Amino acid sequence: MRAIPIVLALVFVAGCQKPAADAPAPEVAPKTAEATAPGQPGGLPDDRTPVAEAPIADKGPQGAAQVLQSYFASLEAKEYGAAWKLWSDGGKASGQDAKAFADSFANVAEYHAEIGAPGAPEGAAGSTYVEVPIRVYGKTVGGRDFSERGTAALRRVNDVPGATAEQLQWRIHNMGVAPPAQ
Repeated sequence: MRAIPIVLALVFVAGCQKPAADAPAPEVAPKTAEATAPGQPGGLPDDRTPVAEAPIADKGPQGAAQVLQSYFASLEAKEYGAAWKLWSDGGKASGQDAKAFADSFANVAEYHAEIGAPGAPEGAAGSTYVEVPIRVYGKTVGGRDFSERGTAALRRVNDVPGATAEQLQWRIHNMGVAPPAQ
């Protein structure tokens, strides 16, 4: 029994001692995630390899607007052959052959477009048409700004027997804007 008062006295005396100086905490460098190189597992796709795009399957008005997005992206990238092929009848609806079409942009240094909301589809003689408001703008080779508003009409053949794969896709039927004159 005498041991209890002695233990309590020791605990009390130990609690009265001056605390030891606070030792500085060891510095720990924060661990950062290492970047993963493109093309490696867990990394982004290798940007040097173009991503394959699936054909536009939307038969509605938004599909028509997507064709215009591809068309103007091709023009902006100066890929005139790809843009020309988005016109109906294998490019012939543009009123020019592929070379003349490309040459019509010779005076253009920068070419951009804004595409509005497509209108309601209208049917006629086995085809569907959609009109889409557009604005094209940019700079000529001489440094002159240009801006023009208009409408693009796109056409696709309805799903009828005998229609070709080309005819079943939205294609540009006509357009109310043109490259700036030289």
